[in-house]
Amino acid sequence: LGYRGEVVFRFLLTRRWLGLLLAVVLLAFACVELGRWQFWRYGQRHDSNESIRKNLAAAPVPVSRVMSTTEPVPDSAEWTKVVATGTYDPAHEEIVLYRTREGSPGVDVVVPLVTASGTALLVDRGWMGTVANGNVRPDVPAPPAGTVTVNGWVRINASGGSVTPSNGYVRAISSDAIKATLPYPVYDGFLDRTAESPPAARPLAAALPPDLSSGPSFFYGLQWWFFAVLAFGFYVYFAWTEYTSTSSPEGRTPARVTARE
Repeated sequence: LGYRGEVVFRFLLTRRWLGLLLAVVLLAFACVELGRWQFWRYGQRHDSNESIRKNLAAAPVPVSRVMSTTEPVPDSAEWTKVVATGTYDPAHEEIVLYRTREGSPGVDVVVPLVTASGTALLVDRGWMGTVANGNVRPDVPAPPAGTVTVNGWVRINASGGSVTPSNGYVRAISSDAIKATLPYPVYDGFLDRTAESPPAARPLAAALPPDLSSGPSFFYGLQWWFFAVLAFGFYVYFAWTEYTSTSSPEGRTPARVTARE
């Protein structure tokens, strides 16, 4: 463009256009960082899924090999298959509220399984459908009596205010919160039941396997990076529009046209 282009594009050095460029750079930087965060989440989800797949494929192990009364369940051990033998204590049963399956309201039923050592394991025995209003305590099927062998997946405690038991109800499962209501030591974490022997006369719906999809984080990351490119694209578009409007005869003032002629 030579000298003429330099003169025409001098508007980019005005305060308004420098401010716009700074805003575009900051916006693009934020989008790039948000994209990187989404890709980091995607990597974390991928690594977690690989660990879960290994745990699901492994043979069941005794519960004491994975769970402890003094240490929390490590993240890498979640969804490990374990087996435990003991006696259910339905007197300390907890109803877990607001557990919807396929659009149907329901609850989960948590019952301590007292093992031969005297230590109890919180077992989420499964799901049952309920009426939507939740004003009446559901008629929960009794667990098997006597000695029971339970197979299931190790789960990590939930956190937050929803884990505090109230009159036999709770909104999320945490052994840290529930053990305060029990007269015996309790393993940290809990178990999602997949099978029990002997079976209950009225069985509950067993736990569902985990969702091992990669999630939307990868595509969210691409979207944020696309927004960064788009921000610069709009800047170039507006700059080009300004240039063409000021460099064309129609866009020049009479004084500037006369001076250049």
